[in-house]
Amino acid sequence: MRFLFYTHSLVSDWNHGNAHFLRGIMRELLARGHDVGALEPQDGWSRRNLLAEQGQGAIDRFRADFPELTSVTYDIDFEHEEWLAEADVVVVHEWTEPELVARIGRMRAAGGDFTLLFHDTHHRAVSAEEAISVLSLDAYDAVLAFGEALSDRYRRAGWGRQVYTWHEAADVRTFRPVSEVPRNRDLIWIGNWGDDERSAEIGEFLIEPVRALRMSATVHGVRYPEPALSALSDAGIDHRGWIANADVPAAFAAHRATVHIPRRPYVKTLPGIPTIRMFEALACGIPLVSAPWSDAEGMFRPGRDFLFANDGREMKRHLGDMLHDPALAASLSQSGLDTIARRHTCGHRVDQLFDILADCGTARVVSHLPQREAA
Repeated sequence: MRFLFYTHSLVSDWNHGNAHFLRGIMRELLARGHDVGALEPQDGWSRRNLLAEQGQGAIDRFRADFPELTSVTYDIDFEHEEWLAEADVVVVHEWTEPELVARIGRMRAAGGDFTLLFHDTHHRAVSAEEAISVLSLDAYDAVLAFGEALSDRYRRAGWGRQVYTWHEAADVRTFRPVSEVPRNRDLIWIGNWGDDERSAEIGEFLIEPVRALRMSATVHGVRYPEPALSALSDAGIDHRGWIANADVPAAFAAHRATVHIPRRPYVKTLPGIPTIRMFEALACGIPLVSAPWSDAEGMFRPGRDFLFANDGREMKRHLGDMLHDPALAASLSQSGLDTIARRHTCGHRVDQLFDILADCGTARVVSHLPQREAA
């Protein structure tokens, strides 16, 4: 089948974690023999910032790291209808401009026989409700939301005809243990500053434990204001800015532990949704300690796959235990790897996507599903 993804950006993951997941989904579909394409706005926010900060080399790096993936940019004059006419399944990301969301929906309503899915991986449905409520989704066959709490918000508000929970996951073609890199530093965190949505949490669960334990620590991420950079420096934390996704497994491998610090809107209003970096870290086999969030859907096995820290004191204790107890670290690493392999790879999500298509897809799509997936 021909899959077409409308993305905010596939090429740029600058402050745009959904690109990680879509790359993994597209690679999995390609590996199964499907035809896959992506479209992204020519002047998208993430792509524009990546170019401004890193230059054209970052775009070239994407093409070298993911040679099988292609993304075409569009502008105001782009002929979307020509692309949609060739597609069997169209997945439109939530950051797509509302006018284009509506335009694609009109094509489906006017007799387009592709299956049309709306994909939401953000918290705007609760934090900026009006931005979602004005979207024209009546012609969309289904909504894919990346957590049950978000799915429930769509159902209660009457947005979309059918709503399915479709969690993010690890692209295990990229995220895997790297054994040949020596672990010569203590802690790494890969995360962006994020509009003060977790500034206090970064201080409590990262900066202060590192300072207290005198750990060697590295932070990768963007959008850090000067006060935040000063706080990292004062704690002896090395801030190294943006990192290409393909370099993340080796970066994890060079450190003994990592932390997971979710953004406040997810913790407070959308329980059960971890950041994608949690899936990726566990897939790389690095022991992890998480700041609080509610694993409302039983995604993991807290205490086995990773450790929960309810406050900064627990974070400091858990990190200290992990660094001084190799058996504990090894157990967490193996358990986390096992859970990813059993439940949370992009292969699992593609299996689920085909189950969804069997349920809500057009006759054209269902007729092309493999027998197992159409059953």
